[in-house]
Amino acid sequence: MIAGAALLLMTLAAAPVAAQEVVAAGGALNGQWIVDLSPEGDKSYTKTMILTLKADGTVAGSFYDSDIQAGRWKTARGRTCVSFRTTDGAGPYHSAACLAGGHVEGQTWAEHRNFLFNWNAERAQ
Repeated sequence: MIAGAALLLMTLAAAPVAAQEVVAAGGALNGQWIVDLSPEGDKSYTKTMILTLKADGTVAGSFYDSDIQAGRWKTARGRTCVSFRTTDGAGPYHSAACLAGGHVEGQTWAEHRNFLFNWNAERAQ
């Protein structure tokens, strides 16, 4: 355990400042997630979400095969959450999600498709 912590500290010390800011800023919500978009009772349907939470409060990455066009994150009231916009080419998708223990709980609203969808995500292995 001590050796692992020492290795992490050495890695951070050697990393560029920008990379250190991302690690410090985003914490556990940074990284790749597998989002379960399965309708209740149906077959498994998953998509990848990649989040990069930056020190300036912005979010980059991708969700449902679309680049995040605009996004923000914040830690407050004991939780870290993101909110961002993507598109399918026909209109915007607005997503919001919060870290809840070791998983993410979120929802996506697509006004042009007249739906709101609740989803969960687990860290990619």
